[in-house]
Amino acid sequence: MQDSKRLPRRRHDAALKRQVLAECAKPEASVASIALAYGLNANPVHKWRRMAEVPSARQATERLTPAHSFIALPLTASQPTPAQELVIELRRGALTVKVSWPVAAASECAAWMRELLR
Repeated sequence: MQDSKRLPRRRHDAALKRQVLAECAKPEASVASIALAYGLNANPVHKWRRMAEVPSARQATERLTPAHSFIALPLTASQPTPAQELVIELRRGALTVKVSWPVAAASECAAWMRELLR
């Protein structure tokens, strides 16, 4: 077995990263071709782009922290509005009948349904 020495990880200065990212931001830019032009692998360039899009943890925390505290407001419960009409749908085979009837005349609706269903 051979001992293979690992090459040290390459470090790129911020100026190079900014320059590469500026070129990648252009419309119709190919990240892979730009990386090759600089002698880089495209994977780190993609990582730099993701890192440039994500704000720092401190900025994210500041955005999530509310500027004001909670203020409780008194609310009154609204009364539900009563239905103005009854809607009845009857089905027998292929026939469907939909009837709308005023709520005030519910007893007449019941009598009508009894007659209908005899």
